[in-house]
Amino acid sequence: MAKRMRLDKLLANMGFGTRSEIRRAVKQGRVTVDGAVVKDFGLQLDPEAAAVQFDGEQVVYRETIYVMLNKPQGVVSATEDTRDRTVVDLLEQGDRVLQPFPVGRLDKDTEGLLLLTNDGKLAHELLSPKKHVPKTYEALVHGDVGENDRAAFADGVTLDDGYETMPAQLVIGPKEARGEEGVFSQITLTIHEGKFHQVKRMFEAVGKKVVYLRRISMGPLQLDPSLPLGEYRPLTDEELTMLQSVHRAED
Repeated sequence: MAKRMRLDKLLANMGFGTRSEIRRAVKQGRVTVDGAVVKDFGLQLDPEAAAVQFDGEQVVYRETIYVMLNKPQGVVSATEDTRDRTVVDLLEQGDRVLQPFPVGRLDKDTEGLLLLTNDGKLAHELLSPKKHVPKTYEALVHGDVGENDRAAFADGVTLDDGYETMPAQLVIGPKEARGEEGVFSQITLTIHEGKFHQVKRMFEAVGKKVVYLRRISMGPLQLDPSLPLGEYRPLTDEELTMLQSVHRAED
């Protein structure tokens, strides 16, 4: 049986105004359904099949939203904040109306991949400690990262609160000497949990400091290299299918 919905509810859910504003617009003849002007804001219709226009703009019905954001520095991973801009503030109004939220968090000064959705089940699966969904980061570290650090991370390191991390995979990249500042190392790190400030604290545990951090993957989802900082795009069908496969994996 096809899903039925009131016209005013459909338009309100898709961000075209408050119920009272929409009812007034319908009465003014500004809304068409399947090419015909309608004046009944309580009209029941199939939101996926009906061709609805508001002031000539096509109304596209969506219940869920899945977007990839390339998070910039200076923005917090929250739905609202009294002091700082949030990742939700970076979305257009038509996407914010679906009430997406960030899946997990990136620190305010961390860049890179962040998934936003209103699919609570998928978010739960991706964040579940039982799943150990891998997350990969690129970082610039102040210090000479070497084989001892790679081995330590492979065994798991003890953080400042006594927590011992799961084994993590550290790949050491190019290094640069900056005079009196010392050596800076480029690294790639894959972790399998999500403790607060974990990457930074892991390097602190081996006497080094992360000065730049960017997440490039979460589970099977890879950051689109063509996506500029601060921009976002919907997930492709293939990306969504890969993410949804996470919940079918064995714990």
